Amino acid sequence: MSWKLRGATVDDLDRIMDLETGTFGTDAWSHEAMRRDLINAQCHYLVAQRVGFPGEIDGYAGLFCPPGALQGDIQTIAVAESARRSGLGRTLMHALIGEARKRGANEVFLEVRADNPGAHHLYETLGFEDIAVRVAYYQPDGVDAIVMRLLIPEPRTRPAALREPRGPNALGPGTA
Repeated sequence: MSWKLRGATVDDLDRIMDLETGTFGTDAWSHEAMRRDLINAQCHYLVAQRVGFPGEIDGYAGLFCPPGALQGDIQTIAVAESARRSGLGRTLMHALIGEARKRGANEVFLEVRADNPGAHHLYETLGFEDIAVRVAYYQPDGVDAIVMRLLIPEPRTRPAALREPRGPNALGPGTA
């Protein structure tokens, strides 16, 4: 399967909420809380649509990271059951981490339910480390949250605008 990622809009809210409530049940965000995040310029939400099925959303993810902030927080991520274990969660996470870096963050945080070993393992493979436990964080179930942090590495290459010019026209046309 392949997906197209795009910025989420309020027009996606009902489909996002179907996935949210189906995935998180009693821990699901409210319709209004999700709507507020979707319209908040300090947030960056993505939806994943399977190529050839533009009306369906197989996953979504959200980041809170004001431009210029040193820290970002992954607010939520959900993947439809039919798309799990396909790499979509990893793809969404990479996109959010990239957006956090673009906005200036050097670290990203998230919380994961202690009873969700699959998600915890995914985050570990992405470089996140456990840093704390929030006891009985998820209500009404009373499940602990594991707080995780990723230190965002510096890019391996410098942006083109910062690179030294190279090649025959490095000094500009007609110069020696």
